[in-house]
This record gives sequence, C-alpha cells and structure tokens, in this order.
Amino acid sequence: MTDGPTTAPMRKAYARWAPIYDLVYDKLTEPAARAAVAAAVACGPRVLEAGVGTGLSLGYYPKTAEVYGVDLSEDMLRRAQEKVEKRGLTHVKSLQVMDVTHLSFPDEMFDAVTAQFIITLVPNPEAALSEFARVLKPGGEIVLANHFGQPTGPIAALEEIASPVAKAIGWSSAFKASRVEAWARSTGRMEVVELKSLFPAGFFKLMRIRKRA
Repeated sequence: MTDGPTTAPMRKAYARWAPIYDLVYDKLTEPAARAAVAAAVACGPRVLEAGVGTGLSLGYYPKTAEVYGVDLSEDMLRRAQEKVEKRGLTHVKSLQVMDVTHLSFPDEMFDAVTAQFIITLVPNPEAALSEFARVLKPGGEIVLANHFGQPTGPIAALEEIASPVAKAIGWSSAFKASRVEAWARSTGRMEVVELKSLFPAGFFKLMRIRKRA
C-alpha cells in the first residue's frame, strides 16, 4: 500500500515513536487495554485489533482467541511480530500493514473489533468506524479504549489548556465521545451499549458499540 496524502505523516510519526513506544505507553495504558481485550473476547474468539501498534495488548488475549492485527506502521508491526515469536503467541493469526479506513477483510468476519488509543488519531474516524462495522458480525461489538475530551465543565477547560501537550503524545481532548455516538446513530444499525471511565482517574474510557442482529 502506498502512502496517501493523509497517511504519510502518520507513518513518519509512528516510525519515530516505534523504538520508545512501549516505554512511554505500557504501564499507563495497560488497564484500559486489558479492559478492551476482555470486552472484545466476550463477544467471541475472532477479534480484529485495529491499530495494533507494537503489540502491547497481544499477550492479554486468551489462547482460545483468534487475533488479527493491522497497523499503518511497518516499524510498529515489526516489534509486534517480535513479541509474537518471542512469547509464542499462537493465538495471533496475522499481523498486516493496513489502513483502518480501507480494510481488506470480507464482510462480517469478526466477532469483535477493538481499537485502542487510535480513533482520535485517524484523519477520518467515521470512515474507520464504518469499516469496523462492515467486517463485524451481527451481534458483535466495536470496542474502543481511548481518551475522549470532557464535553463541559472545569475539567474540559483544563483539557483545553493542556491540549498542546496531549496532542504531542497522541491524544486529543477536542475529540468527544459524542462524535462516535453521533456516528452510531447515523448508521441505523450500531448502538452504543456502554461508556465507562477507566484508569487513571477516568482519563481513558471504554466504549462498546454493538451491531444489531
């Protein structure tokens, strides 16, 4: 796949982050990633992890799972593949370079699709969500773990002040959960069934979006 005008900067950024990504994100994101994995496998064994990165969460899946990981960054995927081989993660069935807004999987292939800490970074998040919905089986769920900005109040004001710092580490407080909720309503088939706060202090949230049977 060739770089497009919107994905090329992201690929370059991920290439820079890849060597230190685990050191920065591992402990901070682990509780939210584990929650996302648990919610995904509760839907069934076959899971697509969109934006798998360096594979930090691949070891959280049970051996009975069938995990397919995709990411835009070859540099990230190389590190994910090293984890798979070093730890013997046989439940990981494939790791592929792929744009989450143009998935090459067939319709209704997965019991769940999880995207952890990426939906606010995708240039067209609605397109990505629509692709997740397309490859999802009826009754399955899209499981998002992410930082979503507070809609109003004093915390929202603080987030606005801190937004340059948040953006530098890959999170956008300008992106609200209501944007995903609006997308779900527009489909006529997807329904947000849970939005809950996670560690640390509700900074991350888990959102489950079910595809009606």
